[in-house]
Amino acid sequence: MLTNDQLDRWDRESFLHPSTHLAQHARGESPSRVVRTAQGVWIEDRDGNRLLDAFAGLYCVNVGYGRTEIADAIAAQAKELAYYHAYAGHGTEASITLAHMVLERAPANMSKVYFGLGGSDANETNVKLVWYLNNVLGRPEKKKIISRWRGYHGSGLVTGSLTGLELFHKAFDLPLAQVIHTEAPYYFRRPRADMTEAEFTAHCVAELEALIDREGADTIAAFIGEPVLGTGGIVPPPAGYWPAIQAVLRKHDILLIVDEVVTGFGRLGSMFGSSHYGIEADIITIAKGLTSAYAPLSGSILSDRVWKVLEQGTDAMGVLGHGWTYSAHPIGAAAGVANLRLIDDLGLVANAGEVGAYLNRTMRAALADHPNVGDIRGEGMLCAVELVEDRAARRFFDPARKVGAQVAAAMLAQEKVIARAMPQGDILGFAPPLCLTRAEADRIVAATARAVASVLGDGAR
Repeated sequence: MLTNDQLDRWDRESFLHPSTHLAQHARGESPSRVVRTAQGVWIEDRDGNRLLDAFAGLYCVNVGYGRTEIADAIAAQAKELAYYHAYAGHGTEASITLAHMVLERAPANMSKVYFGLGGSDANETNVKLVWYLNNVLGRPEKKKIISRWRGYHGSGLVTGSLTGLELFHKAFDLPLAQVIHTEAPYYFRRPRADMTEAEFTAHCVAELEALIDREGADTIAAFIGEPVLGTGGIVPPPAGYWPAIQAVLRKHDILLIVDEVVTGFGRLGSMFGSSHYGIEADIITIAKGLTSAYAPLSGSILSDRVWKVLEQGTDAMGVLGHGWTYSAHPIGAAAGVANLRLIDDLGLVANAGEVGAYLNRTMRAALADHPNVGDIRGEGMLCAVELVEDRAARRFFDPARKVGAQVAAAMLAQEKVIARAMPQGDILGFAPPLCLTRAEADRIVAATARAVASVLGDGAR
C-alpha cells in the first residue's frame, strides 16, 4: 500500500488530467485509479480490481487489450527504426504499407492518406486543407464550416469549435467565428413528440437549408458530421438522414468531412460508417480504431476530388506548408498494420455487427419497460440508454442530480463494469471492444439493469 499511497500523492501533486474536475482531484475529493494491466475486455488496477471495460477505453481499443501481435510489431519497429520523419517525400515501410491498407478498406472514391497523431489534429488538418483547396480554386470567401450541435470533433481551437458540446466551449472563447452549427439528428429529442423519423429528417434538412441561406452558400466550405453521433449521446441517424443531407451539400457545392474517429474500422459492423450509411465523403477522419489505441495515430483520407486540387495547388504555389513532426510515425504505423491484420484475422467487423446487435437487443429487453428509461438506441457495437424523469412527457431529470453519473458509478462500484456517463444528458454509453462475447454482453446488460434499479428503483423518486 505504500507504493499505492505514493502514486496517489504524485498523481494529485504532479499530473493534470484531461476532462477532470481539477480542484476536486487535487484535493483528494474524487477517486484516482491507476490501471496496471488488461486483457480482452477486462482491465485491472493496481489494487487488483478487475473491471469489464464496456467503453473500450474511449471507444478506441477495438481489438481488445493484451494483443501481443501489436505489441511485438511496436517492439520490432522500435528496434529497427524508432523514428524518421515523413517530410519531403520520406517514408518508412510501415507508413507506406499502412496507407495502402487503409485505402484497400476505404470507400472507392478515396485516394490518399495523411497521418497525424489524434482525431483532434486530423480534423485541424482537414479544415486547413479545405481552406487551402478553396484558395487554390479562387474562392477565398468560402471558408465557414458547418458542424452539428452535440457533435464531437476534438478539443483544439478549430476542432473544439466544431464540437457542439457546451463543456468544450465554456470559458475557452469558443466556438471561433468560422464555425457554425446546425440541428443535431437526435430523434429522441425532436421538437415535437408526434414527429415521425421522416418528418424529423425533413426538419433537420430544413434547418440546414435555412442556415445556408442565412450565411450564404458562397461563404460555406464544408459540413462535418459523425455517421453516428458519439460523445453527444451515441445517436444513430434518423431514417433517410444522410441521403437528404448529402443532396443539400451537393446542391450548394459544400464539401463533406465524415468524422469516423469512432465508427472507422468496424465499430458499426461495417469497416466504415460511410459504407454503412451510403455516405460519399470528400474527407474521412480516422484515429482510435486505426491502431486500437496501442499507439497514437490518426489519419485524413482524401477523396480523388480533393487530392487533384491539392496537386494543382502545389504546382502553382510550391510545397504544401503543412505537417507535424510525428506525422506517419513509424511506431504508430507499425501498430496500425498489425491492428488491421488482426481485425481481419479475428473477424472482428462481423463480430461487432452480430454481438453488437445482441447487446442492443438484450438491453432493450431488460430495460425497455422501466418508467425512467426514455430511449435505448445503438448501432453495431455502440449502445446508449437515456434516463428520464417522465418517459411519456419526455421530461428530463434536473441536471444537478447527475442521475446518469450515479448509475455509471453504481455499475463501477457494485458490478465492476465500466460504462460512460455521457455529457449533456443522463445517458449511459457503451462501446465495448469489438471482441466482446455474448456472455460478456449479458454481463453488461445485467449490470446496467441492476444499477438502474439501485439508483431509481422501479420508478422516479
